[in-house]
Amino acid sequence: MTLKSFLAAAAVGLASLSIASVAAAADKKVVIGYQTDALPSSVAIANGEFAKATGTEIDFRKFNSGAEIFAAIASGDVQIGYVGSSPFAAATSRGLDVKAFYLSSISGIDEALVVRNGSGIESLDDLKGKKLAAAPVSTDHYQLLALIKSLGLSEKDVQVFAIPQPEIVASYTRGDIDGGFVWDPALTEMKKNGKVLITSKEVAERGAPTFSAWVAASDFASENPKFLRDYAAVINKYYASFATDKAAWGPESENAKALAKILGGTAEQHAAALKNLNLLTPDVQASAAWLGGGEASGAAKILKDTAQFLKDEGKVSQVLPSYAAFVTPDALANASN
Repeated sequence: MTLKSFLAAAAVGLASLSIASVAAAADKKVVIGYQTDALPSSVAIANGEFAKATGTEIDFRKFNSGAEIFAAIASGDVQIGYVGSSPFAAATSRGLDVKAFYLSSISGIDEALVVRNGSGIESLDDLKGKKLAAAPVSTDHYQLLALIKSLGLSEKDVQVFAIPQPEIVASYTRGDIDGGFVWDPALTEMKKNGKVLITSKEVAERGAPTFSAWVAASDFASENPKFLRDYAAVINKYYASFATDKAAWGPESENAKALAKILGGTAEQHAAALKNLNLLTPDVQASAAWLGGGEASGAAKILKDTAQFLKDEGKVSQVLPSYAAFVTPDALANASN
């Protein structure tokens, strides 16, 4: 080998080593997208416990919707995100490969259709001719459309605006719309000048169940199983505390204050919002009923049913034969104690 060839080869080797070192350093930082929902585990975002438990630098970024988080996952900017089942179904139907490894909640009263005082809406029978809104491709958007359909109405009968939650609150306050299907803090804010007409749980009972979940890009999930196990263990810890120590989650608690600091709003609002959650214990989540049952699992079935509805509504172009590949009980089943 000539000296010139040797130096060239050495330069390539050093460059490769440098790139590998940068990649290794980058692997120690994970970008995670979250939303404004009040969850017990959000305290671990505020106090840094997720980073401490996983031994990883985590960049938590707040998003307005699950659709935005999935776009960030698709671009490679985000590795893990907190999302709803409707944008989840839409994203996977369009080819995004992700896995749900923790179900944060299922349809409860923490999301609801709020109608404005003076709108003339007293019951579901009064929705025809009204203007309603929901965040684009969100579980709320899905449930609002499903509700309208269940009433024998269409978007020709009820005008539905797909706009981000901050814009929904502003439009509602101005009187531009008659109501919105929202979650907190918009839910609490809009109830000040209106009332809940129907909750997410009630729409689920009409045949349109939903869930919210932590999902990871599939490549990241397969390469970092311990990270997901440790992450799930932290969520377990805070959910267990919420279930057994009510005093620690009251309006004057440090936990409620931490939620207000990171999510906005007040400690009182978050303490009230937490009571509206419909949570599943880790063993139930990991069972065949939700994440562990393959194609027959509750989560996979909800994704497929939601995708079919979205296709019927012209929101997605295809429904996959199965959505089992997008849910896994592994992180929960093996979570650290």
